[in-house]
Amino acid sequence: MTATTISRSASLSVIDYRCSVGPGAKPFVELYGRCSVSYVRKGSFGYRYRGESFDLVGGAILVGHAGDEYMCTHDHVCGDECLSFQFAPALVDAIGDKAEIWRTGFVPPLPELMVLGELAQAAAEGSTDIGLDEAGLLFAARFVEIVCGRKRGPSAMRPRDRRRAVEAALWIDAHAHEPIDLESAAAEVGLSAFHFLRLFADVLGVTPHQYLVRSRLRRAARLLAEDERSITDVAFDVGFGDLSNFVRTFHRAAGVSPRSFRRAASGDRKIFQDRLQALSLG
Repeated sequence: MTATTISRSASLSVIDYRCSVGPGAKPFVELYGRCSVSYVRKGSFGYRYRGESFDLVGGAILVGHAGDEYMCTHDHVCGDECLSFQFAPALVDAIGDKAEIWRTGFVPPLPELMVLGELAQAAAEGSTDIGLDEAGLLFAARFVEIVCGRKRGPSAMRPRDRRRAVEAALWIDAHAHEPIDLESAAAEVGLSAFHFLRLFADVLGVTPHQYLVRSRLRRAARLLAEDERSITDVAFDVGFGDLSNFVRTFHRAAGVSPRSFRRAASGDRKIFQDRLQALSLG
């Protein structure tokens, strides 16, 4: 078993587990350190928890409660992969603190959770502008809704809530060139990460990380159009820590690479010619 920590903060850790154990391996007792939900990305394994046995396959959810013992078995196939979200007690209280929720043990593959599990995996791979911490909270919140048999209704926004969301957006915009995570942005307006994510998205229609990425893209587009600095310098100056991630994200947003965008800004109309022709034909 290999465990790679993808992200870690005071309230949320995201760990990628890859197991190559197969039939014949002797199982052993393990202990949950935190409440967790883990998305089974690939493979299959058995799970013994609180006197029950389950078989998990791709798309299933493994649920753990802090302090409880469990055992994984591998009687049928060799290998499995999971993306695990592990929550600090304060975050568990915000998401849903009833012990029976986190002692569910297992949730079968459900479309409502599978799509969010894949969104979280895409966030882990950097192929979406949803933040990994945001994807983990959305995944956990949807899990709690399903287990409780209810869905959160629309919340009434007080003027103070709306002001907090706007102030947070202004702060993100002003600091977009710096490393920003969900917790640091939430702390600026005095909220927990979970409540901040819900508030920001409800008021402004995008998640904090989406807003951060789009602030960086907006500045990058302006620099590419007006500045002579290199594309690498532009990427790092606006806050992207990795050039390939910047190029991929910019291309997904603009439909062209940063280099082609710069050429278009310099007067090369061929870059967007197909789109212009399509508009004229329409």
